[in-house]
Amino acid sequence: MTDDRPVTFRDVFAVSEYRAAYLALIASWIGDYLARAAITVLVFQATESVMLSAAAFATSYLPWLLFGPLLSALAERHSYRSVMVLGDLARTAMILVLVVPGVPWPAILAVLFAVTLTSVPIQAARSALMPLMLTRSQLVVGMAANATTIQAAQVGGYLIGATVSAAVNPHLAMIVVGALFAASALLVAAGVRPRPPAVPAEQRTHLLRESAAGFRMVFGSPVLRAIALLAFSISAFSIVPEGLAAAWAAQADPASVSRGVSQGMIMAAGPVGFVIGGLITGRLVSPATRHRLIRPLTVLAPLVLIPALASPPVPMVVLLTLLSGAAMGGLMPTLNTQFVLGLPHGYRARAFGVVQQGLQVAQGGAVLLTGVLADHAPVPVVVGLWSVAGVILMLLQAARWPRAALHPEPVPEPAPTARPRLREAAGTMDA
Repeated sequence: MTDDRPVTFRDVFAVSEYRAAYLALIASWIGDYLARAAITVLVFQATESVMLSAAAFATSYLPWLLFGPLLSALAERHSYRSVMVLGDLARTAMILVLVVPGVPWPAILAVLFAVTLTSVPIQAARSALMPLMLTRSQLVVGMAANATTIQAAQVGGYLIGATVSAAVNPHLAMIVVGALFAASALLVAAGVRPRPPAVPAEQRTHLLRESAAGFRMVFGSPVLRAIALLAFSISAFSIVPEGLAAAWAAQADPASVSRGVSQGMIMAAGPVGFVIGGLITGRLVSPATRHRLIRPLTVLAPLVLIPALASPPVPMVVLLTLLSGAAMGGLMPTLNTQFVLGLPHGYRARAFGVVQQGLQVAQGGAVLLTGVLADHAPVPVVVGLWSVAGVILMLLQAARWPRAALHPEPVPEPAPTARPRLREAAGTMDA
């Protein structure tokens, strides 16, 4: 298989180890989003407070902001497979505490925080494992499959969690979440082969130093720094329609009883567009073309939102948001692949933690700032002007995009140490 012929999803799913990790990812992410939705309902039922219910949702983002790089560095010290299996089993045990009726709301928030805290090293280990399972040409398609699946899991998890919790019983939803986490652990244990820790015991220092080394690796390299800053920037502009969806729907049709439907459509449009863009570029576009599309898609993501200045009706808002999401879906898997290939083995998990923390800050800060601006101007005007600023910033970053980032050279992986029988069962692992 050459780099010029597009790798298909069939090629990627032919790798048995990736199939197991992918199925585990589905179970894990649906469980994550279902838990967030159900716990929000649990807190509201216990307190009848909208503020505390919103606080419950926000709690799920705190671990990445506070401890993301540190816990991601911890994942490098252990086998990625062990981190994923033991983490999922720990999440299963913790989430089942909420099956018991009458748990006070502070304890509910504490459980959610602990569950999300445990998710940090799991996600970091999963990301670092990808180039060990797939070849370089397969990696971008695998990244696209993972990214689009996560977006679909977000929509499905929120929908199922809110429906089951509100219409049936949030405690039943917790049982489903626990079963999903347990299934994820079982799939990884059965289908992913063990590997030695990326950072062996003799190379370890203080965990804070190892975490700081992740920051130095990301921001000390011109190529990695350019990719990370581009991801932060574009996320800060594409997230705004989703973050302001409630106010946008209310201002677009304040007297309509279908305002909730409008809000939901705006919020779902970005993830749906991401799935579409990821599938198109991952399946139909050659690697060389994907690299050439980086700069156009970077500008396109905020550019398509500028017509918001004209205060279009909700269906047009949904279309614009979907197009922006499609540009993101076509871009992000390629950026992720370039970023991963530019990292040496032993730094991928902690670099993932650094980037995830940056994304949380960029997205949260963007929604907070535009929310403040929307208190003083109509939402369409805020989104449109914010997108104009986004186009200017993206053009500047595209003009300065390092040539080396278009074709990053993969860092050689360590020689496999597993028994030949396990290697044969998993297929080729050379990244």
